[in-house]
Amino acid sequence: MTTFLQNVIAGIETGSLYALAALGVVLIYRVSSVTNFAQGEMAMLSSFVAYTLWKNLSFIMGGGDLTYIVAFIGALIFAMLFGYLVERIFIRPALRGSLVGKMIITLGLIMIVNGTARAIFGTDTHAMRRAITRPSFYIGNLLIRPNAYFIIFLTLIIMFILFYLIRNTIFGVAIRATAENETTARLMGIPTKKISSASWIIATVLGAIAGILIAPATNVHTNMMADVHLKSFIAAVLGGFTSFVGPVIGGLIIGIMDNLVGYYISSKWRTVIVYGFLILILVIKPAGLFGKVTRKKV
Repeated sequence: MTTFLQNVIAGIETGSLYALAALGVVLIYRVSSVTNFAQGEMAMLSSFVAYTLWKNLSFIMGGGDLTYIVAFIGALIFAMLFGYLVERIFIRPALRGSLVGKMIITLGLIMIVNGTARAIFGTDTHAMRRAITRPSFYIGNLLIRPNAYFIIFLTLIIMFILFYLIRNTIFGVAIRATAENETTARLMGIPTKKISSASWIIATVLGAIAGILIAPATNVHTNMMADVHLKSFIAAVLGGFTSFVGPVIGGLIIGIMDNLVGYYISSKWRTVIVYGFLILILVIKPAGLFGKVTRKKV
């Protein structure tokens, strides 16, 4: 029972990171009708910024909790600016184009961002030690990992704030209206272009948070977000692209299943079983667990 609980907690830890990234993907899709395949690469670049700040600040300030916090905040500021520039320069001019054209742009962004990171930071792997967490310890037979609880707690706070903004503020009403019908929202006076920019900024920040939190475990390198990015898309599809709650539930399900299958069956079968479960759910509910099928009348 203790081992099972530890695996569930570890699954919630990784699943919460998938959920953060998946929320960003769904938010952009709902508001801009764009599937951002470059979400992982954008998060990777933000993680490199965090690592660079952390390394330089550690040299100046001698390390410590404050160093990591300042680097974290600095990387989020970079992510906000980065998300805005990507939307303004690459996405907004293409919004009137075809669905395939938008997809090609985000696929092209993968190569641009990854190539930029390789040119600036190289292809080496860099260790980024998280300072603000404490060593693991046991309570009876249960291993307590402060790092895991820190990630879970932080992501819960972020999700609570985001859901509160979406459901209880004028800004959230504008996001939901734009997501429901952009043309109608624009006719009602909602600045849909600004809402699109805001959605890209929020999504980039969510991806950056996931990347920075996972960086100490995976180290910082140009392919660090490949697995997280893929599973965040799986979480979004599983939960449903038409729901904001769905990606969170989908991320937690994927994270927990990943850990349980890897421990109790085999790490070799983990990918097969998780993807098989996804396909089974989509056969039963094509729109995802919380998605809604939209029908157009002609």
